Amino acid sequence: MSRLGDLLRTERLARKMTLKQVAKLGGVSEGYLKDVEEGKKIIADDQARRILKKMGLKEQTEAGFSLDDIAATVDLQTTVTATPKAAPKKERHLDSETVYSSSEEKQVTGGVWLEALTSVLKRVPVYNAVLKEVGHRLLPIMDGRIEGAAPDKVFYFSAPDDSMRGFRILRDDICLVVPAASPIDGAVMLVEQKGHRSLRKVKKLDGVTILLQNYDREYNAETCAMPDVNFLGRVVRVEFDL
Repeated sequence: MSRLGDLLRTERLARKMTLKQVAKLGGVSEGYLKDVEEGKKIIADDQARRILKKMGLKEQTEAGFSLDDIAATVDLQTTVTATPKAAPKKERHLDSETVYSSSEEKQVTGGVWLEALTSVLKRVPVYNAVLKEVGHRLLPIMDGRIEGAAPDKVFYFSAPDDSMRGFRILRDDICLVVPAASPIDGAVMLVEQKGHRSLRKVKKLDGVTILLQNYDREYNAETCAMPDVNFLGRVVRVEFDL
């Protein structure tokens, strides 16, 4: 599978262009472009960008995303093959590529990534324990929100250790955090104490006292006064790489 190859093919088909036409625009051979689209060869980001630009895509719409990020949105596209009611018409061949008659043409929704960058996806940063950005993930925006929060307020926090192992959060797992400035009973939250940030499960004891729980090799809990703890947000999702 080649994300950039999929993106090139999708945009080419959306513009009803042949391999030969796009290859000529991009200054590459038709065979090379065919191999890229089929995932047999890897194309460099700058070369793919140049070919896409030649096809008419505008770079300013990328909004800070890498081209590989953009290519990932190809998965969001809907490719529909029309099923003709009558017997299919005879195929024509042009520039070594099959072209279907309008009744059986493969319809591809092109340029979806352009819309995705502005209204569907959000580049969500991943922060480490000192709140330095160490990466990012793309998340879908639903009804203008991500997990019920404003898209620019959510972020990922990379677990710095195994202190939450008993709550199924291991070191380097990334936790999606949404805003929460006060303790939520029973929730795993990102908290700050004396400049140190950590993940803890919260239990409210009364109106002014909370229990911050962690569980590595054994269960531990620390009783704290609410004013002594800065609550940075609630964890709503945990992700990890295989």
